[in-house]
Amino acid sequence: MTGRRSTLRLATIIGVVLAMLMFVAACGDDDEQQNGGQAGQTQQTAPAGTSVARLQEEGEIAIGVKFDVPPFGFKNPQSGEVEGFDVEIGKAIADEMGVEPRFVEAISDNRIPFLERGTVDLILSTMTINAERDQEIDFSEPYYIARGRILVPRGSDIRGVEDLNGKAVCTALGSTYEETLREQAPQAERRLVDSYSECFELIQSGAVDAVSTDDVILTGMIIQDDSLELVGGEELTIEPYGAGIREGDAALQRFVNGVIADMKADGRWADRYQEWVGQYTDERQEPPTMTLKEALAL
Repeated sequence: MTGRRSTLRLATIIGVVLAMLMFVAACGDDDEQQNGGQAGQTQQTAPAGTSVARLQEEGEIAIGVKFDVPPFGFKNPQSGEVEGFDVEIGKAIADEMGVEPRFVEAISDNRIPFLERGTVDLILSTMTINAERDQEIDFSEPYYIARGRILVPRGSDIRGVEDLNGKAVCTALGSTYEETLREQAPQAERRLVDSYSECFELIQSGAVDAVSTDDVILTGMIIQDDSLELVGGEELTIEPYGAGIREGDAALQRFVNGVIADMKADGRWADRYQEWVGQYTDERQEPPTMTLKEALAL
């Protein structure tokens, strides 16, 4: 009888343990399903031979961003961390892929060479989608719409693009504003520099009369120095931002487009916009609905 009781007791204990293990496993499956549904492609193994599969195997994605353009990409002097709206998009892409992001400084003039040489896997560096660049690289769907404006010291007599003729105007080498200024203010003295932080220093010192680039970049300068202001009136250009992707990398393009679409739909885009842009501009903005095809046609 004692042996039988022991056998029954042991069987009961084994049954309870197995039931507990099955319950834990079921909970784990539920958690994985919930996490998978929340993060989309997170931790999913990409088809072999694709760039996404390679990145997942390596565990890291190199992303080119600006280091001197608040609020889109800048290196926080206190923490040493790279922060901003573009950086948040990059973190979301890395998270969905299940890898760590490594941020590399990419100024306007080296963004495309960095992609072509493999210095970075992806560019998120206030990069305007246009047909000329599309001949060299591929783009994601637009994730932000900026507008071309002019920044001047308060009290300046520059009130519009026509007033730039005969004035010294700074913009970045390799930006779309090289051509914009040539066309819209042909008599302006264009000062082309490597980074917008140089433009900021030049207008602060009085070495140039104005800076012309995207409104959000200029807003970052005003955040740092409220003696500067944006010229009123209509925008010079419309600048749809896209993630730069190496030419022909359809797998990464699809992946990035999926993350951007999810962020627009689930409220993360709006949250990041308010955190990095909206609180400074006092403007609310909806996620862009412009398509890549429409952006390339501008």
